[in-house]
Amino acid sequence: MSRLALILLACLSSASVMAKDFPAAGAQYDSQLGGAYTPPAGTRIVSRDRSEAPAPGLYNVCYVNAFQTQPGENAWWQANHPDLILTAEGRPVEDENWPGEYLLDTSTAAKRGALADIIGDWIEGCARDGYDAIEADNLDTYSRSDGRLKIEDNLAFVGLLIEKAHDLWLAFGQKNGVGLLDRADLPAFDFAITESCQVYDECGPYAERYGARVLEIEYTDTESRFFEQACAARGGQFSIILRDRNLQPPGMPGYTYRSC
Repeated sequence: MSRLALILLACLSSASVMAKDFPAAGAQYDSQLGGAYTPPAGTRIVSRDRSEAPAPGLYNVCYVNAFQTQPGENAWWQANHPDLILTAEGRPVEDENWPGEYLLDTSTAAKRGALADIIGDWIEGCARDGYDAIEADNLDTYSRSDGRLKIEDNLAFVGLLIEKAHDLWLAFGQKNGVGLLDRADLPAFDFAITESCQVYDECGPYAERYGARVLEIEYTDTESRFFEQACAARGGQFSIILRDRNLQPPGMPGYTYRSC
């Protein structure tokens, strides 16, 4: 065998070892974004905030709030990158459903590049910590921006993040955004995380796009029949759980965790 062939074989072998897998189809899942804790028995996939350590021995998804700020980080953003916060009449545009979270400004290529450098550093941190995949939240900020952001802005930005994650051998999940699934410019997401798709009759399009690579969360602040219907329809295919809306740890008021 030639020296070139040996080099190519070594590279291919290295890539196959380094490459990250997708979440296992239908495996028991838990979302712990409200605080890390020992996963329930049988759990194989866990989502945790990037500030938390991954769960040993499981498939770990690293949560980053990629399209808007966390309330505890607003001072940092305003001190270091005020131009990357979306504003209206000189004031930050705030998510009406999550007080204190400001929308990030993805409206120009220059701002998308600057944001990708910042969020890219977070993704690198996830990789160093041993995570397997990325969950980037609030892809739909364009819908809450009063026209200041476009769908194309956010898709272009998340494309940069996906490229960064893939370079680090991390899978990348689409968080919600069912209306984007049939777009020709949808970036190369590897799996989906969907909230309340049973409630809104949105689960089918995710299956069409991602097959069984879907992590589904139904919540206790909707009728209990939706979780039961989800399990009856897709249990064993999707990874389906019932959680309290704030995804709290055990012992906190309202904590709920069930799987199909």
